[in-house]
Amino acid sequence: MLPVIQASITPVILISGAGMLLLTLTNRLGRTVDRTRALAKELREHHGEPNPRIEEQLTILTRRTRLIRSSVMWAVLSMLSACLLILAIFATARLRFEGDALLLAFFVASIGLLFGSLVYFVRDIVLSLHALDSEVAWSRQGK
Repeated sequence: MLPVIQASITPVILISGAGMLLLTLTNRLGRTVDRTRALAKELREHHGEPNPRIEEQLTILTRRTRLIRSSVMWAVLSMLSACLLILAIFATARLRFEGDALLLAFFVASIGLLFGSLVYFVRDIVLSLHALDSEVAWSRQGK
């Protein structure tokens, strides 16, 4: 039974790492939601008058929220795949079933989904830096 437990350590560590990524992503999502609400309130206080700066920031925040949502979904699916991997490791050992292909499929799926989550995460970071550059440019223009 010890080799089975040892084999399940890798997916458990994967779940732990993806959990930390998920924590980071949910914090970023909360910040984008808070910023969106603040800008929407600012826009309402101007009685719906067009404000290009606010409109641009709201557009960027909407795109960022979608990217973060996608990243969260991919990270969660990665974690679920790792959970299935752990179950499959124990099931194949207990049932004495040759399931190498199944185990490999769950592992590759988990890593691939984590990779996808990280791609969306990086895209969000790039977009947030674009928003910052835009805000600085607006500030320098005195608008």
